[in-house]
Amino acid sequence: MKLIPYLAALAVVLSLSPVLPAAAASNSADVPAVSLSSLEGQARKRITATARIALAPESAEAFNDMESLEPAGSGHVPNYLRAMAAMPGVPASFAHVMKRLLYGGFIEPEVKLAMGLRMAQLHGSPYVAAHMERYLRTTEHGRELLAALQSNNLQTLRASDRLALQYAESLTESVHGPSETEFAEVRGSYNDSQIVEMTMAVCVFNYLDRFSEALNLPVEAWVLDSPAVEPQVAADLPNARVGLISDAEMKTTSDRLAAMKDPKVPSNGWGIGFANSMRALMRCPDLANAWMNFGTTARQSWVISREMQLQISFAVSLANGCRYCTLHQVLGLRKLGVSMSKLMEMKKDDDALTPQERVAVLFARKLAKEPSSMTNSDYETLRTTFGEQGAMDVLMQTCSFAGFNRFTDGLHLPSEDAAVENYRNVYHTAQTNTSSLQ
Repeated sequence: MKLIPYLAALAVVLSLSPVLPAAAASNSADVPAVSLSSLEGQARKRITATARIALAPESAEAFNDMESLEPAGSGHVPNYLRAMAAMPGVPASFAHVMKRLLYGGFIEPEVKLAMGLRMAQLHGSPYVAAHMERYLRTTEHGRELLAALQSNNLQTLRASDRLALQYAESLTESVHGPSETEFAEVRGSYNDSQIVEMTMAVCVFNYLDRFSEALNLPVEAWVLDSPAVEPQVAADLPNARVGLISDAEMKTTSDRLAAMKDPKVPSNGWGIGFANSMRALMRCPDLANAWMNFGTTARQSWVISREMQLQISFAVSLANGCRYCTLHQVLGLRKLGVSMSKLMEMKKDDDALTPQERVAVLFARKLAKEPSSMTNSDYETLRTTFGEQGAMDVLMQTCSFAGFNRFTDGLHLPSEDAAVENYRNVYHTAQTNTSSLQ
């Protein structure tokens, strides 16, 4: 397969945007990280907050036998799972994502918890910050990382920990992530599998921060007033200097190749083959399976159309300046029959969108840009337009691509030929030189 250079493809995308993706992509960089002391104060006040949707009781059947970060019998169910309870199987599938992410894989749990806390600072999310602080306090290494973040002095940390936190910060501030020089430093401490895992941590926490802030989730009193118990799930820390292909990796790849033949999967008809995003994800097969299963399970309850889903992800990807995902969305919309004239109009402004599409797109852009800015009015407009489940669908699709943009463009994944050819056919745009790109 012929693959185009990353920057050349980015130049193509920059010619599309009616927003200003380069400016939008740096939205977090202009906002200083919120201090942990400030977030702790906000978390205490958020105990009595009213969520923007109904939260299922902690005793609900949806939480029975669910994998959890909390010890069995504690009765503790975090509000982000209670918010998902109307969708069968979704709380359990997302709980599995969190367990695999934080307490599985190839990187110490404390490092990923600290990354999550740093991202909560950047997004101003007292909800996620409170959860991450609680788990960091369970180990000596966690307390060391927490102290460094509290004092805003990362130089006291060992080099690998500091690089992980800087990686999370850089990739949260822009989907394009660290510079080549900075990325080379990260490679000095982490192998490919670990880098994919760290990038997925950025993806998941960018999802969770937006989800919790858009819904104004109350901070659970038990998070602030009871100590956490460290889950007894050891990370599989590597001894080799390179990431070895595991049995799970080979099996997952084989399973995904077989799934590509399923005509019920919409993207199987796009002509992409085994997408490069999946090729990268396979470096962490357990986490990849957990993440993809969560998405598949959630979509079974969704009521918004596939075209609406793509309009939302297109808006988020474009606002973030994400080359890889933008090309995929244009391909998907074209395969669904969206006219070339509408896609051309969307190059200029939002006038070609339906009223429903415009509501979804405006919500998605705002949440992608500044998670802590969401208001009751923002979500009520979404609910009035789409209904209770439809509003949740729009929110989850927005969160998914606000996170996954950082995976695909953060790792500089090359676009597949089919996506590039479709983009050129739609917009009659050839590759441009990259001399003016930063």
